[in-house]
Amino acid sequence: MQLITTILCGGAGSRLWPVSRELHPKPFIRLADGQSLLQKAFLRGAQLSGLTEILTVTNRELLFATQDEFRAVNTTGIPVSFVLEPCGRNTAAAIAIAALQVAEKHGPDALMLVLAADHVIADQAAFEKAVRTASQLAASGKLVTFGIHPDSPETGYGYIEAEGNTVIRFVEKPSIEVAREYVDSGRFLWNSGMFCFAAGAMLAQMKLHCPDILDATAACARQSRSAEGKGYTQLELDANTFKLVPDLSIDYAIMEKSDQIAVVPCNVGWSDIGSWTALGNLDEPDTNGNRIQGDVLMHNTHNCIIHSNDRLMGAVGVDDLILIDTPDAVLVAHKSSAQDVKQIYSQLKIKGHEAYRLHRTVHRPWGTYTVLEEGNDFKIKRIEVKPGASLSLQMHHHRSEHWIVVRGMAKVVNGDAELLINTNESTYIPAGHRHRLENPGILSLVMIEVQSGPYLGEDDIVRFQDIYGRT
Repeated sequence: MQLITTILCGGAGSRLWPVSRELHPKPFIRLADGQSLLQKAFLRGAQLSGLTEILTVTNRELLFATQDEFRAVNTTGIPVSFVLEPCGRNTAAAIAIAALQVAEKHGPDALMLVLAADHVIADQAAFEKAVRTASQLAASGKLVTFGIHPDSPETGYGYIEAEGNTVIRFVEKPSIEVAREYVDSGRFLWNSGMFCFAAGAMLAQMKLHCPDILDATAACARQSRSAEGKGYTQLELDANTFKLVPDLSIDYAIMEKSDQIAVVPCNVGWSDIGSWTALGNLDEPDTNGNRIQGDVLMHNTHNCIIHSNDRLMGAVGVDDLILIDTPDAVLVAHKSSAQDVKQIYSQLKIKGHEAYRLHRTVHRPWGTYTVLEEGNDFKIKRIEVKPGASLSLQMHHHRSEHWIVVRGMAKVVNGDAELLINTNESTYIPAGHRHRLENPGILSLVMIEVQSGPYLGEDDIVRFQDIYGRT
């Protein structure tokens, strides 16, 4: 029996700001062991018996960062494929396009295990046991969800009332009083947002209960571009038709309507890491209840969550706070208001402040750049280019650039000239000149870029050629 692990990777990055951002959402957050939540989801699916492929549905802007994450942990060469969304249309659309792809490639009886990219599961053995049970139910035509035995009255989760594998009803996020009643009754499970089903069974239920979503998604797939390589396939969804797909969750579209639903109750050490409090709880507390990552000194400080991985932080005489330091933003919040962090994110987005969208270090398909300092008419970046990688052939209308190589060798197109620039050498690129940077070596190329001009926005770029398809 074929099993395709399907990872849904996206999110706005609002609840774990400032570490998560729109273009660096929660799945890319690294835990204390150095692995990201996305890498843990990949490895979780990769260890399952019968695995044929790992399919990831993600935003087009996150593709190259996702590939880098997978490349670091895919040591056995598991085939991977991607569906690239131009914008988010919720989980029903994501699952519909994934099921269409799986049914076409592997047949309608192929089983799909749908995982979120930003969950933690502590007990892999219990998870694999739950998947085996779910697979048996899915092979009989059921759409299976995983229900987590609750250990506290959480108001941030949906609930499932169940008897054995039979779902009685789905319930929205309750008040704290109702949540206590649910937990005390023993009849309710947390809705984990993980699923298992045959691709054909899901498509049949979509045709019955949400044909508008299925038809619009199928129409989009027919207009979309696909690519294929060794152990790799990719479908880039057409933006004009994908925006016509109705925006609805899989729970509303299918799970609450279908009579083919089953649930597997389980204890797998699950958390959806929905706040800084949940993320902090993954760290072991010290004797004063503080959960710390990074270089932190404390005095008379209790029950705090403190993350500071780039510089020294001191905390004196404070209790029950969340203190998060990043190179361009600091968060100070009371633990009781952890769910309200998204309000800061929303304010930044309304103001158009880049801190809701990007970190100072930004991932690109060729490597990364880090903004070191900027003013009204200048910006200084550290640029790192992977071995063999190349930036696009491009031009800027409003800014000139000065490139200084600090490690490695750069192959540069500057106007009509083609240059090799060694360590401690530089070149100047006037505004309006076509230019390209390439790393011809086997080690990473590191350089400093000094930009100057009246406008320094990242949208001042005209691409003429690009090996990553961004022209």
